[in-house]
Amino acid sequence: MADHNFAYDLTLDEVRRRSAVVAALGDDWDPVAVLAEEELAYDMLYSNLDDEQQRIYDELVQAGVLPDRATRNFAD
Repeated sequence: MADHNFAYDLTLDEVRRRSAVVAALGDDWDPVAVLAEEELAYDMLYSNLDDEQQRIYDELVQAGVLPDRATRNFAD
């Protein structure tokens, strides 16, 4: 039985996919604003934790599961 090697270049399909995503986002999509809103959502999510929740959060940060939000770099 002969081995058959096939190759398929996905470059054109990837370009088509990315173009479709950007078109679906529309002209009013603002990635900077989206990231700022995401940061605000995380700030709200991790605020007002009780002692047990804070302990678990700290363990997850120390283990590298969650990023350390206390050391974030804020742009002016």
